[in-house]
Amino acid sequence: MKLRKVTAASAVVLALALSATACGGDSDDEGSGSSTGGSGGGKIKIGIKYDQPGLGLKQADGSFAGFDVDVATYVAKQLGYEPDQIEFVETKSADRENALARGDVKFIAATYSINDERKQKVDFAGPYLLAHQDLLVKADSDITKGTDLNGKNLCSVTGSTSAQNVQKSIAPKANLKEVSGYSECISGLQSGAVDAVTTDDSILAGFASQEQYKGKFKLAGLKLSNENYGIGVKKGDTATVDKINKALEQMVSDGSWQKAVDANLGPADYKNEPAPKIGVIVPNAS
Repeated sequence: MKLRKVTAASAVVLALALSATACGGDSDDEGSGSSTGGSGGGKIKIGIKYDQPGLGLKQADGSFAGFDVDVATYVAKQLGYEPDQIEFVETKSADRENALARGDVKFIAATYSINDERKQKVDFAGPYLLAHQDLLVKADSDITKGTDLNGKNLCSVTGSTSAQNVQKSIAPKANLKEVSGYSECISGLQSGAVDAVTTDDSILAGFASQEQYKGKFKLAGLKLSNENYGIGVKKGDTATVDKINKALEQMVSDGSWQKAVDANLGPADYKNEPAPKIGVIVPNAS
């Protein structure tokens, strides 16, 4: 009887030890706000777009590609995480602030323009790219300036600031078609249903760089707005912002930043701005 009691007690101790070990493993997952390094075998969750070729795209084989993906991977490496320790999480535009507040991801690199409204809810590292609103047109198009859109068929995404910008001040007589996604706009441009597509030049370049579109489209090269892309971090997490800023500076200085721009957006003849200075926001003309 005495032997049975000892055995039962040992079993309880062993169960408690196993439970403690399992709970301790959770602290290595940086989807929440943990600031532990990745050298201990943990993972880090990073928010990206899944549907933007050249920037953030989930490919058919389940892998991820694009400039934002390359930036995020480089930053994670500087934070102590290898590529196989990264879990990319889809963060759609409308849910980016909430994803950070909930701790779903450690940071977000997803064509995330820095503005005053967003800075009330999240902190930003960067900027790491200065993009501009532009037009994507057919390679033989005669559209060279914004006012050329008057009387032409223009496509953008429903409710986008790009569409509103055109309607208000650039070409109020353009025939604007608003759809749910840019892929539909690109299809319309290819078929001739629309004459131009408008959004950030980086996004347009990403679509134009796809193999099936190479040589068919071109960027008009207009700078209709300034879009300072930053890396979103949970509000108040200044330690992570500082670490990411150092990583971005390193990415520029060692040439990896320009290499990533050229590889992902270069095939569309994308004329990128020089790498922006950390903390310097280029405002739009008033």
